[in-house]
Amino acid sequence: MYPRDGLKYWWSGKGLWDHVSDQDWNNWVWQLQNRITRLEQIETYLQLTPEEKEGCLFANKKLALAITPYFFNLIDRQDPECPIRKQVMPRSEEMRKTAGEVLDPVGEDEHSPVPGIVHRYPDRALFLVTDRCASYCRYCTRSRMVSNAQDYNFHPAFDKGLQYLAEHQEIRDVLISGGDPLLLSDAKIDHLLGKLREIPHIEFIRIGTRIPIFLPQRITEKLQEILVKHGPIWMSLHANHPRECTIELKEACDKLAFAGVPLGNQSVLLKGVNDDAETMRSLVHRLLMMRVRPYYLYQCDLINGSSHLRTDPRKGLEIIKELRGHTSGYAVPQFVIDAPGGGGKVPINPEYVENITESELTLRNFQGRIYRYPLDKPAESLPNEDFEGAFEEILA
Repeated sequence: MYPRDGLKYWWSGKGLWDHVSDQDWNNWVWQLQNRITRLEQIETYLQLTPEEKEGCLFANKKLALAITPYFFNLIDRQDPECPIRKQVMPRSEEMRKTAGEVLDPVGEDEHSPVPGIVHRYPDRALFLVTDRCASYCRYCTRSRMVSNAQDYNFHPAFDKGLQYLAEHQEIRDVLISGGDPLLLSDAKIDHLLGKLREIPHIEFIRIGTRIPIFLPQRITEKLQEILVKHGPIWMSLHANHPRECTIELKEACDKLAFAGVPLGNQSVLLKGVNDDAETMRSLVHRLLMMRVRPYYLYQCDLINGSSHLRTDPRKGLEIIKELRGHTSGYAVPQFVIDAPGGGGKVPINPEYVENITESELTLRNFQGRIYRYPLDKPAESLPNEDFEGAFEEILA
């Protein structure tokens, strides 16, 4: 069991890598170079279940296996049901496709006018700039392309993407994603943000990343300087469980916040990871204390081989109902389903409106109590001369 008091952070430390120097451990390049990527490596650290072992053997045909030493330290090696372990450890269930699962569950490819650009919403565009991540989430919506295990052969075309964004003046908001854009070098990030800032109609630049969770060492002084230079840059993080809220993550979020980066979090509802209100409440409380606003709670997308991690959407509704009114409003994320086939994000909420008539709106609050809000017709206005007279009388 993990403490869920909403107050505690964990120190990941070096753990299994205690023999490594602090200089190496705190170097993000060292972390990437020493990721766990093979079955033999994992078996030296923990005893795999048959399902995990089979999944590891299959991983490079669907979505590569890669876990940073830092994040691996958060796994409870004695517990096959560990919520951290479930997110990054391949399992045999990934080889089974169930009803409704598809390769591109949210229809990104059909809304991609040029390689790397997804233009679904009128004033917003998604700019995919890499197919690599520090570690790979087993429920990844873009597992068709991320890590290139399925020979998708995604090659980001920065120049074509920037040209498209410059030519479409209706686009005022760009989300940079991938893969994980913070895996790009400082020089590439600086160049990309600079080019986007040169486009007059782009008002809002966001970065979607899980780097602070998988690789907090990447948040360096140099990266801070780049973000300040091109700011404000908004950032959406991706933490799913309170165990991920370490002291290292808190320090990374502090650095980002002090660089003027507004932070939000997007969690994915996952079976056995965070599909209960107590766990989610603990997560969102910790996030707020790290200056991170819980933004979205996503229903897990219908990506091939994800049925073992998906939970009933009604669980999400129950969680929101348990949070609303029982914790700070800032702590309650919006529960959404990214509509299958490219319909975009659809908010899903518990029913708080009981009935609407011509005379009243009937509401049910977080305690289940009924309240009525009258919908009377507006009172008739006084004639101008009467109003002026009444106003003069008040002043007198």
